[in-house]
Amino acid sequence: MAKLENKVAVVSGVAAGLGEAIARRFLAEGAHIVGTDIDPVRGAEVVDELGERASFVAHDVASEAGWEQVATQVAARHGNVDVLVNNAGITRMGSVEDISIEDFDRTLAVDLRGPFLGCRLLLPLMKGRGASIINIASVSSFKPQAELVAYNAAKAGVALMTKSIALHCAQQGYDVRANYINPGVIRTDMLEKVINQVENGEALMQSYRDMHPIGRIGEADEIAAMAVYLASEEAGFITGTGFTVDGGLGINP
Repeated sequence: MAKLENKVAVVSGVAAGLGEAIARRFLAEGAHIVGTDIDPVRGAEVVDELGERASFVAHDVASEAGWEQVATQVAARHGNVDVLVNNAGITRMGSVEDISIEDFDRTLAVDLRGPFLGCRLLLPLMKGRGASIINIASVSSFKPQAELVAYNAAKAGVALMTKSIALHCAQQGYDVRANYINPGVIRTDMLEKVINQVENGEALMQSYRDMHPIGRIGEADEIAAMAVYLASEEAGFITGTGFTVDGGLGINP
């Protein structure tokens, strides 16, 4: 039997990268997918490729009204949610002196406010189902870089916020688990956008490879595999925990 047979999974940021990989892996494990993304064209294309067990909602994760729309459509189509993957995110490069206030605010809005809203507004559809919240944090949640001040702040917030949500759900008896994944540097469209923000992109890419003791950057499917585990019954006794999937980046001095 597939690990996620007939589970309803909401995955944000489904148009590319980790979100697309997670949605495809979940579908292969028997789940029904509700994919969301701010890019309505590519998001709809991905969901169309997934077939009849998938649907798409276009929205900005930083928008409360957008998440309300997601909740309404999921309730109408499925009635409940078994898995929520808060994956959508952005990366804006810049130190405390360099980054614009607008880029700092937008990073926190998407990367931290977005997962908060997803959890808050979909939680009523998850209670009493042994449901699983999976927030995508980052090695950057505990390993700072000078040029990632906004991203560091947002992802550190995701990590501790997830623990708070896990504790709340346990204390309330909701039967909802909440965990987070800390990916290392993963080959995605987002990585390409980061590389394109700097003058010598190839040098930055090589530096990312060198940071990983395992000798390479990660692949999106390797994060998707961890997400499947956390969404499945096999992880039924796990909540409030971070899982680092980073080729050793986090332990590299």
